[in-house]
Amino acid sequence: MVPGDSIIEATIGPAQHGLRLDRALADLLPDLSRERLKALIGEGQVHAAPAGKISGSMKVSEGQRFTITLPPPVPLDTVAQDIPLTIVHEDADLLVVDKPAGLVVHPAAGNLDGTLVNALLHHCAGQLSGIGGVARPGIVHRIDKDTSGLLVVAKTDRAHEGLARQFKDHSIQRAYAAITYGVPIPPVGTVDSWIGRSDADRKKMAVHREGRGKHAVTHYRTLDRLRGAALVECRLETGRTHQVRVHMAHIGHPLIGDPVYGRERKGFKSILETLGFRRQALHARMLGFIHPVKDEPLMFESALPADMQELLSALHV
Repeated sequence: MVPGDSIIEATIGPAQHGLRLDRALADLLPDLSRERLKALIGEGQVHAAPAGKISGSMKVSEGQRFTITLPPPVPLDTVAQDIPLTIVHEDADLLVVDKPAGLVVHPAAGNLDGTLVNALLHHCAGQLSGIGGVARPGIVHRIDKDTSGLLVVAKTDRAHEGLARQFKDHSIQRAYAAITYGVPIPPVGTVDSWIGRSDADRKKMAVHREGRGKHAVTHYRTLDRLRGAALVECRLETGRTHQVRVHMAHIGHPLIGDPVYGRERKGFKSILETLGFRRQALHARMLGFIHPVKDEPLMFESALPADMQELLSALHV
């Protein structure tokens, strides 16, 4: 152990008995991803008590104890940038941002700056959580680049850990507004499936048989019938990559403008070109959670952005 390291202890419970070590620890430590735990195991940062041989694939038993050494976060080589943000709530522990479509959340290949993280570094002057092995400033969850709407950001590690637990146990309330091709039948329903990487295209997600990928549940209801389309509310019980986009396409009603999961349908091309609408019609309109430090309920709503309002008007019967 070196200065700056922190130690976490974990005891295997009945729910983790018989699981692989990396999966069991991921269950017990929701603020650490399974990939992060695999890396820590490989680096020799996870130890059994009493001492014993460790591997990520080893099966664990109820009552086994482990200690995990967490090195301090590696500084993220990301610059602060003065990018305008719409902040709908901010306190000492967290903030809620209304993200515009087109803004990438986190720097990655091809988007090394001009992201939400760059903007947060400037806005918060470095006062953001650093959980995750590298300093991933405050990012607890993400929404796609071309999806607009509400996103919660942690400013402290305590807030990050508390929010991560709520996301893991699916107690976060999230509702999206989507404009779909066609009107879903029935108008109210639930899509319950497993989502994982597509076999045909690894950049896409797809619905798979039970047990393959991650369990995903979306509750939808039709809010407004449009001309060849519908305004649909999708409430997430889980939060998988591209979940709403994949689930609505799976039931035959992909999102208008979605370049990955939907094909442009006859009669819509001229409308989309006239409006200059070039993204999936999806907006994270509602976000609710328990404040991870103050233990009080918070609920936020965001109105449809102008481009989706214009699309709705153009499609009204």
